[in-house]
Amino acid sequence: MDVDDHVRITERLIQSVEIVAAYVLVLLFAVGVFDLGLTIFDLVRTGAITQTSEVIALIDTVLLLFIIVEIYQTVVAYTREESVVRIVIITGIIAVTRRVISFHPDDHAAQEALLTSAGFAILLAVLVGALYIVRKTPTESGSLH
Repeated sequence: MDVDDHVRITERLIQSVEIVAAYVLVLLFAVGVFDLGLTIFDLVRTGAITQTSEVIALIDTVLLLFIIVEIYQTVVAYTREESVVRIVIITGIIAVTRRVISFHPDDHAAQEALLTSAGFAILLAVLVGALYIVRKTPTESGSLH
């Protein structure tokens, strides 16, 4: 058995682990959607669905589910040896948006809250700018993303 044979075996092993990771992400997403449904049902039943804090918590959960989907897409694209740059940027945008929604300035000193808010704004602007650039850049096939 030469080196190339060993490399092929390890590549297949890594690809198998990536597929297992994709199945785990699908399972996590399914559990999360089921839990979200139970939470919405409970909030409607108790009337708490109209409370702002509960709606924000629901949005936070939905964004977390979107992050799981984006990570799944990254794993699948990586397994297929496709570009993952756009997916990673979108995941970053969703993650930062989730942090912005759950950010409570009252929990921090005024200057710390201002710096944190400015950091979030700069990070979002950079990520959106990067997404714009990636979408405007032609792919190898000549088409835009």
